[in-house]
Amino acid sequence: METSEQTPQPDTAAAVGDNTDTARSILARPIGAGNYGSTGEGSDRRIERSRWTPRRIATAVAVIALIALIAWAYSTTLGGSRLRVQADRLTVSTVEYGPFQEYAQVTGNVLPRTTVYLDAVEGGRVEEIFVEEGTTVDAGMPLLRLSNNDLQLRLINADAQRIEQINRVQDTQFRMEQNALNLRQQLTEMNYQIDRLDRIQGRNEDLFSKQLISEADYDQTATELAYWRRNKELTLTGYRQDSLRMADQLLRMQASVTRMDANFRVIQGILDNLTVTAPIAGHLTSLNVEIGELHSPGYRFGQIDKVDEFKLRAGVDEFYIARVFPGQTATTLPVAGVDYQLVVRRVYPEVEDGRFEVDLDFVGEVPEGIRRGQTIRFRLEMSDPADALLIPRGGFLQTTGGSWVYVVGDDGLARRRDIQVGRQNPQFVEVIGGLERGESIVSSSYESFGDADILVLK
Repeated sequence: METSEQTPQPDTAAAVGDNTDTARSILARPIGAGNYGSTGEGSDRRIERSRWTPRRIATAVAVIALIALIAWAYSTTLGGSRLRVQADRLTVSTVEYGPFQEYAQVTGNVLPRTTVYLDAVEGGRVEEIFVEEGTTVDAGMPLLRLSNNDLQLRLINADAQRIEQINRVQDTQFRMEQNALNLRQQLTEMNYQIDRLDRIQGRNEDLFSKQLISEADYDQTATELAYWRRNKELTLTGYRQDSLRMADQLLRMQASVTRMDANFRVIQGILDNLTVTAPIAGHLTSLNVEIGELHSPGYRFGQIDKVDEFKLRAGVDEFYIARVFPGQTATTLPVAGVDYQLVVRRVYPEVEDGRFEVDLDFVGEVPEGIRRGQTIRFRLEMSDPADALLIPRGGFLQTTGGSWVYVVGDDGLARRRDIQVGRQNPQFVEVIGGLERGESIVSSSYESFGDADILVLK
């Protein structure tokens, strides 16, 4: 039996690997490299590859985002976003139950209760100034004198017309008296003739019945007697008519004289007003005139204030315009340690720059030593005192408007909670719902807290 020897075959995989390594070595060899000697200078080098490939970077970013998402979901599940704050930088207040009164805190200026303005009734030129500004004056004291030539001419013309009309009245009265005198003389003559002829007629009737006189003589006497009687009747009738007419004319003329007298007195009064006098006793606060100046009617020379009575004038926010009315009470903040009572006397409805004005009078005592222009702060009461659930006013209102607050718990966390508020005053806010008596809230400003739902106090 023949035995054949088999030649060992090289491992194919190993050969391929050797060839691959050889190819890589050749490709990696620098161009122009030396011969492959036993010195090893031309042997193959292994290239180091970077561990942070784009794929690995993308994977790491995705893992980090997933972790952040899980952390956010975890914090949300536990009650919302949190913010760590320093507890000593916050103001924490307690919800209390106590008396509450709604009021507005206002600042008023002291003014004289009575002020009289000095206005020119008629214009003119300033001739004399009798007193100086700041003087205390008495009622009726002359302050200054004006001159007005036109007004003086008007007064002279009015006086001349008045005198002329008076003369006409007197002339009419004289004529009426003359007519009355003439009438009496005429009536005297007529009565004499009537009496004489009446006696003759009586005798003639007796003689005519005895035919001692002629019929012509008898008729002549009767005719003359009838004439004088008729003449007397007509004269009396004419006199009565003339008297009524002249009496009516006289009344009209006298009424005209009365009007002229009144007009003359008015002009005389205006002329007298050219001397400006103090209408009341008081302090001449201002007198804005100089000698030689010309001023038209209505010009305001100055004013006089009564210094024994004072009032307060204050500007109130227009928010309260529908809630302020005459008779409303107010209380001053301590003036020299004493509170004083006030009452609203007048409300001015005009609103300027978001405010309207009110005048208030002191009730009873007035602060000693107050002066015009002094400022006094007071509380204008809007409601009667009543018990309510209260929280102090604080910076949180500017952010939330009173719709929510941070409520501080025993675990050192302040959690956001919605609430309802009602009336307010400069010190407290009335709580209608959302809080309980004894709870604590963060009452300082929330501006730096952003949208945090929970404050971690540290």
